[in-house]
Amino acid sequence: MKSGPFDQYPTGLGFSYFYGFLAGETSQYNPRLYENTNPIEPPRKPEEGYHLTEDMADQAIKLIRANRALTPDRPFFIYFAPGGAHGPHHVHKEWADKYKGKFDMGWEKLRNITFEKQKAMGWIPNSTKLTPIDPTMVKWEEIPEEQRAFQLRLMEVYAGYLEHTDTQDGKVVEELERQGLFNNTLIIYVLGDNGASAEGIHGTIDELLAENALPSTYQQQMEVLNRDFGGLDALGSQHVDKMYHSSWAWALDTPFKSTKLVAAHFGGMRTPMVMSWPKAKKWKKGSTEKVIKHDPTPRSQFHHVCDIAPTIYEAVGVQFPTRVEGAKQMPLDGVSMVYTWNNVSVKERKSAQYFEVMGSRGVYKDGWFASVFGPRIPWAEANETRMREWNPDTDVWELYDLTRDFSQAEDLAKEMPDQVAKMKQIFLMEATANKVLPIGAGLYTIYYHPEEGPHSPLTEWKLYEGLTRIAESNAPGFHSGQNSLATIDVEISANASGVLYCVGGTAGGFSVYMDNGYLYAEYMSTLLYRYIAKSTTPLQPGTRKIQVRLIFETTKGLGPPADLTLFVDGQQVGWVKARRANGIWVRGRKASRVQSDERLRAAGEGDLMLALKRHGVFATWPAIELMPSTSFRWTLCQNPAEP
Repeated sequence: MKSGPFDQYPTGLGFSYFYGFLAGETSQYNPRLYENTNPIEPPRKPEEGYHLTEDMADQAIKLIRANRALTPDRPFFIYFAPGGAHGPHHVHKEWADKYKGKFDMGWEKLRNITFEKQKAMGWIPNSTKLTPIDPTMVKWEEIPEEQRAFQLRLMEVYAGYLEHTDTQDGKVVEELERQGLFNNTLIIYVLGDNGASAEGIHGTIDELLAENALPSTYQQQMEVLNRDFGGLDALGSQHVDKMYHSSWAWALDTPFKSTKLVAAHFGGMRTPMVMSWPKAKKWKKGSTEKVIKHDPTPRSQFHHVCDIAPTIYEAVGVQFPTRVEGAKQMPLDGVSMVYTWNNVSVKERKSAQYFEVMGSRGVYKDGWFASVFGPRIPWAEANETRMREWNPDTDVWELYDLTRDFSQAEDLAKEMPDQVAKMKQIFLMEATANKVLPIGAGLYTIYYHPEEGPHSPLTEWKLYEGLTRIAESNAPGFHSGQNSLATIDVEISANASGVLYCVGGTAGGFSVYMDNGYLYAEYMSTLLYRYIAKSTTPLQPGTRKIQVRLIFETTKGLGPPADLTLFVDGQQVGWVKARRANGIWVRGRKASRVQSDERLRAAGEGDLMLALKRHGVFATWPAIELMPSTSFRWTLCQNPAEP
């Protein structure tokens, strides 16, 4: 639903047009799309071959063609940021099948092969040392033989997904070539937003398991995969939100240590970037000049993503303003990289750069890098003692000389305590200037106080038939600390079937629905933990007051158990204990809806699983024919009273 304000949407931040998704991630098959500020549905269904990354490439091509047709004298700026190859790893089977057998050697050998290729290509210095596997990581030889097919398929799907994404990037570049624009277009290609992710932990069919600190086993996951979705071929499909094993992430971060969510090591942060601008046209004289002369040598100057904007400004001759509409602007972060374009060995202009993510941190200064690993180990389940006892003031710092040690293989902290002390002071100054303090603040709502995470300030909602696309952060909450009482006044016919309310998708969520007159409420803590309350008898036809009460236990930690109780006209008719609740997100990329959907009305009772997979809700029988006076009221409170 549109409610605003829209100043933080892309069109409120300077872009004239936006097409894509606003959350941190979305399904590639059933994305929650926006066009400018308007929520829209995908143009086609997954069964018709739809894939979001392809759609976004097509939209970018349309914009280029519109520019050429209508305003050929006007330059354009496109920020093309697809969801691939971020989770969830969604790609059609034929792309994943291309990589069958390619990773059978396991992650340690894959890392060795990658390392040798990197050196042979000149991508890393010949003096680079290959860092060993962390003692807390799982080795390939420790994976039982019967589990390896699962682990290999997870990686095959990712590889296919990555190639598929790269192909869509290539489609956009090919359009520039067709239009004769490639030579005079500055392209800055950044492979990713961080290092490979270890959030799959031991390999998963549902990435929300790790995000909500829910335990899982290989046996649990294969049981669901085989029973509900047809086995390993479902990996990469719309039905599951898979993520590869954390040790694959380590292999993908060769030659560095660690993975995403670690700011101490470049395995968590370093990502390739390519810049291209073969020839620029001098508009006044009509002639051209070479801007970036191609050469195969990677640049060694240290730079950060915040340096991209200054690079663009210098390239096109824009002076960063000190005031905009009378408002004084903050200083521009970053340093232009234009000086590196045609001079491989030019002296570096980047002086200092800080890094921090949930307590893990680091700082760069003139070839030195000092860092702290932090309280979390991304490739392992949360260590309660480690998290509870963590004190940033007693963290152990590491020190690396990047001019001689590309992969951070040799920690010099014990040998050079004075340099460590100097770097710690530099970090403190940078952190203060950039509002990073207090250290570890990102953990506050994610780990220590999830009940204070992003949520609506409302304590009561009154919803009506037909409301859709309510963002999870604006809707009634169904995770830790969000006790609630839902009251639904509805006219019910005999043997009524249909969805009353739902939030989330097949990876996790909450749904209230009816089937053949019975009332149901399902709390779905990922695909592995599903809890259903059902009325003991069918509801009698007529006007009924349905109430759904959810009360979480007050135990500490993520995802405490909850009691889910159903009432009809004040009488309890059903109950279930949700023993594994979601601690943070029900489904951060999905939205809520109050059902009245023609697509759902068309689905017969036998289409339950098909509709579930297609529409991302848990039980999508024909929607109830709701009376105009039907109302939905949700109330949040500490202890919802008995109806």
